[in-house]
Amino acid sequence: MPAVLVHGNPETAAVWDPLVAELARTDVITPTLPGFGRPAPDGFGATKEEYVDWLAGELEAIGEPVDLVGHDWGGGFVLRLACTRPELIRTWVSDVAGLLDPEYTWHDFAQLWQTPGAGEQWVTDTVAAPDSDRADLLVAVGVTPDAAAEFAAAMDEEMGRCILALYRSAAQPALLEWGADAEAAAARPGLVVVGADDPFTGGTDFSRRSAVRLGARFEELDGLGHWWPLQDPARGARVLEEFWASVP
Repeated sequence: MPAVLVHGNPETAAVWDPLVAELARTDVITPTLPGFGRPAPDGFGATKEEYVDWLAGELEAIGEPVDLVGHDWGGGFVLRLACTRPELIRTWVSDVAGLLDPEYTWHDFAQLWQTPGAGEQWVTDTVAAPDSDRADLLVAVGVTPDAAAEFAAAMDEEMGRCILALYRSAAQPALLEWGADAEAAAARPGLVVVGADDPFTGGTDFSRRSAVRLGARFEELDGLGHWWPLQDPARGARVLEEFWASVP
């Protein structure tokens, strides 16, 4: 059965390239989210539920349960599928489980994107800026320079549209609603990972509490932040491989 690694925002599947290079297994699939480096299908509204449905379709096409791993919003979609479509999954890993904590509050960028007018202005300004400026912004929040350059080149009006729609579909109480059935994720072996220095997911306590509700193991990555797959891909690969190997 393959491993499927799902990226987040504002990224492309390239976020996984350094980590995949460290994995011993070769059956790894890194799909590209619609609108994030490739056009979204006609009529795709880019809400969180539409992305979950899209990912479910990708897994159905594989035809067997997978080792599913998600980073950032990819991790959110993984959590939702772990709760609602366990038959598609052998194991799951997410680094954003803290978002399901009842006390979680969206970070400043998310609140900007969720604000009508301000979000649109951010997209206009960001798309109009040189690639180098967009890359500098990403580096400032922890993305490695090479990956930042690749992500920046993919940031266009379509990605901006999808960012706004996705985050607006997830304005509270949407995450509270997703977290209401968190216990269902225990149907499959799960692992919650979190970078100890991640400023976007509410802190390690939120992730630890969510791991208990999800029936999952917990791994804190000390010294790493939100973009842990880029910051220390060898360590990230080791954490994943040890988890996969522990599951019969």
